[in-house]
Amino acid sequence: MSTSTMPAAKAARWDPGAEQRLKRAALELYLEGGYDNVTVTHIAERAGPPTRRSCFRCFPDKREVLFAGSEHLPRALAEAALTADPNAAPLTAALDAPARVGTRLAAHVDGATERRAVIDAGPELQERERTRAAAITEAIRDVLIQRQVHAGTAEPVAQLATVACDNAFRRWTGAKGACEVRQLPGRGGRRTAGRPRRDVTRTGARCRD
Repeated sequence: MSTSTMPAAKAARWDPGAEQRLKRAALELYLEGGYDNVTVTHIAERAGPPTRRSCFRCFPDKREVLFAGSEHLPRALAEAALTADPNAAPLTAALDAPARVGTRLAAHVDGATERRAVIDAGPELQERERTRAAAITEAIRDVLIQRQVHAGTAEPVAQLATVACDNAFRRWTGAKGACEVRQLPGRGGRRTAGRPRRDVTRTGARCRD
């Protein structure tokens, strides 16, 4: 009987709030002492009850604390672009995707400005950020090809959309959410009959003062 209750006892000790505490602790430490000077042990100690093992249960390494959840964005953006208005121009479909997955983007607002400061200060983290951006570009490119866009056009359009969305997201997070999700690139930018194609290049998110 005692062995059958052991898994339940172990499960009871796991704190579902540990991941958020570890994220906050890691970000604080990275800002205070620099990313390179922080260890997993430091993060676990700052977070409180979670142990070093708990930290690795949430994140494979200290770098991934800054990128947790971002692995889901390429697929989410691709699915949104795939189901965009069939008559939309390629760039319009690509830029519309972030607004359509706004609820997932909103989850990254808290601490986004601080996270960006840490990444910008570390070459290793910048490389990881480029890898993340490349995954988004690849996902959008593949979807545009599925939408019958020529590969030679899909690649640069996907690259432009990735850069534009990243810039808009920076503005959005910098405004602490003052920019509405629907105001991210793409909303209202669909090309209709008689509208000049240049309108699809509108990429700025409008923010309230």
